[in-house]
Amino acid sequence: MPASAPLVSLVIPVYNEKATLAELLRRVVAVDMRKELVLVDDCSTDGCRELLQQLASEGLSVLGPARPSNETAVRVLFQSVNQGKGAALRRGFQEATGDIVIVQDADLEYDPREIPRVIQPIVDGDADVVFGSRFTGTPRRVLFYWHAVMNGLLTTLSNMTSGLNLTDMETCYKAFRREVIKSITIEEDRFGFEPEITAKVARGRYRVYEVPISYHGRTYEEGKKIGWKDGVRALYAIFKFAVKRSPAPRKAPPPVPALSAPPPRSEAAAASDAASSRASAQTPR
Repeated sequence: MPASAPLVSLVIPVYNEKATLAELLRRVVAVDMRKELVLVDDCSTDGCRELLQQLASEGLSVLGPARPSNETAVRVLFQSVNQGKGAALRRGFQEATGDIVIVQDADLEYDPREIPRVIQPIVDGDADVVFGSRFTGTPRRVLFYWHAVMNGLLTTLSNMTSGLNLTDMETCYKAFRREVIKSITIEEDRFGFEPEITAKVARGRYRVYEVPISYHGRTYEEGKKIGWKDGVRALYAIFKFAVKRSPAPRKAPPPVPALSAPPPRSEAAAASDAASSRASAQTPR
């Protein structure tokens, strides 16, 4: 990958994911792109915090057979109290320095090898924000029927209030140009982040793309955390940010003039030209 390639910040919220964290990091560092890993531990109690402390002090060697590809920087942040995924992402976004910022969960449900494809519309200059969609034809593990129903309901309600036509509002993989995510204030501390960021992206009139991604879901026995209370909070967040007073929409940039067009003249110069023209018209020939 050329040196001019964008730096990608992966913001990774971590809470009690010791069973998958080391393997996830091995997979992430193997992706061939310039990257910055911003890990935010939300007061884990299962050993993740100790692993991350070791990673911060000793580097990638603590991951064992990891095979880093391309430039890889690692930053580790620790929350003082457990606050939730939204709060961890808020802090991670504030600390991220990459040209592109993407959310990566600390489990193995999402495949980091697909990140270059997810961010490609931003790299190409076509998009400001990209959502990875689990429901557009790629392989995914078949699991909970009612989760799929709720996901569809939340996405539909979000689309109705935002005006977008997403197929997967609740997806983890959301990528942003750095300027976009830095301009948005995250208020939700838990899983209400997903409808909140969607509403605010729509309100900003940013260019949004969707890219198909695979999904390797897990059961509650395997560590899945989201529950019905988070679904209720997501419903609340959809309507909260639909009716909440918002700042003025982002204005589109002015069109770039053609290279052959003369530069605009000042009012003083135009007035001077007009006076000269009148004087010339009154001079006897």
